[in-house]
Amino acid sequence: MVIVSHVKYPINLEEFLDLPETQPASEYLKGEITQKPMPPGENSTLQIRLGTVINEAFLPPKLAHAFTELWCDFGGQSLVTDISVFTWERIPRTEKRRIANRFEVHPDWVIEILSPEQSANQVIRKIMFCLSQGTQLGWLVDPKDESVMILKPDSFPEVKLGEDILPVWEHLKKFQLSAREMFAWLSLDNREPNRSINLKSSNSHDD
Repeated sequence: MVIVSHVKYPINLEEFLDLPETQPASEYLKGEITQKPMPPGENSTLQIRLGTVINEAFLPPKLAHAFTELWCDFGGQSLVTDISVFTWERIPRTEKRRIANRFEVHPDWVIEILSPEQSANQVIRKIMFCLSQGTQLGWLVDPKDESVMILKPDSFPEVKLGEDILPVWEHLKKFQLSAREMFAWLSLDNREPNRSINLKSSNSHDD
C-alpha cells in the first residue's frame, strides 16, 4: 500500500472524506491513509471470477450480494475491500428500494486478494478491524502460494490449500469451492472442468 504523502496528519474521517478521490482508491484506517495498489492480472482475474461465482450462487435466491471495490464507511473508518459481501437484508437501500450509493455499515464477509507489493500484516489488520465491527468472515487470498487464510471472530486463523473447501456462512454451506478450483482460474491452459458448484439453498428472501 502507498502512503498518501500530501495530507497533513493527524486527520479524522470527515476530513478524509472531503479529500479528492484517488485512483486507485485510498482508504482511511486508524488515522492512516493508504492507497490501494492497482490489481495485477492474477488479482483482477480472481476478483472478477469470485464476485461472479458468489453472485451466481446467492443473488437468485436473494441471500446475499457481492460487490467489488465498494467503499464502506463504518466504525469511524473508510475502507475499500476487494470483495464485500452483504446478506440480503443488510444491503443499504434508498426509499425507492434501489441499492444505496453510500454504504455506512460493515460487510458480512470480506475478501482481500494479496498483491505482490502489499504487506500481509497490513491487510490482515484491515480484515481484523472488520471482524471487530461485526463482519462474520474474512478471506485473505494469496495467489503466490495458492493459499487462503480464513479469519472469523473469536477463532484462530486457518489456512486452506489444495482440495480444502473454502468456508462460507453456515446457512450457505451448500456453496462449495475448493482452493484448487479457485486458483485453477489463473491457468488459461487448464482443461479440467471445475467441479459442479451447488448453487441451491433452501433459504431465500422475497425482497
